Amino acid sequence: MTHQRTLTAAHWGVYEVEYDEAGNPTRLHPFSRDPDPSPIGLHMLSDEVARLRVLRPAIRKSWLERGPGANSDKRGQEPFVEVPWDEALDLVANELKRVKETHGNSAIFGGSYGWSSAGRFHHAQSQVKRFLNCYGGFVRHMDSYSLGAARVLMPHIVATMEELMAMHTRWETLAEHCRLFVAFGGVPRKNAQINAGGATLHHVRDGLFRMREQGVRFVNVTPTGDDLDTGGDVEWLAIRPNTDAAMMLALCHVLWTEKLYDRAFLDRCTVGFDRFAPTLEGKTPEWAEKITGIPASRIRSLAREMAATRTTVSIGWSLQRSHHGEQPFWALITLACMLGQIGLPGGGFGVGYGPVNLMGSGHARYSGPTLPQGTNPVKDFIPVPRFTDMLLHPGESFDYNGARHKYPDIRFVYWAGGNPYHHHQD
Repeated sequence: MTHQRTLTAAHWGVYEVEYDEAGNPTRLHPFSRDPDPSPIGLHMLSDEVARLRVLRPAIRKSWLERGPGANSDKRGQEPFVEVPWDEALDLVANELKRVKETHGNSAIFGGSYGWSSAGRFHHAQSQVKRFLNCYGGFVRHMDSYSLGAARVLMPHIVATMEELMAMHTRWETLAEHCRLFVAFGGVPRKNAQINAGGATLHHVRDGLFRMREQGVRFVNVTPTGDDLDTGGDVEWLAIRPNTDAAMMLALCHVLWTEKLYDRAFLDRCTVGFDRFAPTLEGKTPEWAEKITGIPASRIRSLAREMAATRTTVSIGWSLQRSHHGEQPFWALITLACMLGQIGLPGGGFGVGYGPVNLMGSGHARYSGPTLPQGTNPVKDFIPVPRFTDMLLHPGESFDYNGARHKYPDIRFVYWAGGNPYHHHQD
């Protein structure tokens, strides 16, 4: 016999919590208003999850017995010893004080990355920034693993990624006006289950199905053919990984040589096309076929179809998580500009239908109540994927967004809501 139900929200959706008569949560149910609820959160109350929880502070054995730096070669090998909260707090406070007094706040690296609590008070990133700012500041990280290249590049070309994600064309508009949807990297519904800060209603499945029902044609340009499910036919072009920019340039070449591009739009809304156009010399569909594995005849016919009908070109975030990952994003914007449909209903481009739940929903991001974080007087930073470089090469230079910076000499890593050592790639 149940006692009551309440709602709880997580990165992967809203769930209804069922309680017993004693007020203990016993089961989670999908939110009744969610058209496509994610099953991920249904297991949050399972015994398997409970057994994996860290219940109390634990400290590496040698560090606890002999202090900082003891048997550092045993990191990752020797056991951790659980200690009372008061002891753990004193140890952390004393170590923070020692590092600050000896090396300054620029020797403290603080961060939070890893899909911790989506709540406001328990938002790990807000809490760690507030705490370290109150203590005199810290070295921070910039950008994200998901969008490291795009976050730096896109403001130089169109707008910030935050603006672009909020302004994505709604699924309803795509269904009504778009006739051809070309997806580089697919629209993976498995990824769209989640959203940083919390998902509410999941619209991606219904959005794609509605587009198909209203006659939109889909072309999925991706090495895997199962990441665009419309409930119907999808043309799959099995491109070689990391060759999307070459195919986009070949599409641009066809538009250029066959005079299918929108010169009026380019003159009115862009700069630099006359400098770009000569670089298309030789970027023929035949050239691209050798690189991408996509037949030249299909590249050529696809370019003509895109120019002849209302087209949206979409790109997945995975494409910029590679060497020179900014190139396919830049090429996609160029392709969309040559088509001249940016701003028209159902036309233009999308930089992330599918990677998270937000895009296409029509719900712009907004900020709920937050704790004030104060000001960080430390100006040093690193791009988030340079974490290991920072630890291995203190004082050495690195380039970021057109400027040269130096890695700080970090003596203390304060992390909350994740673990950079297992989140980071080798």
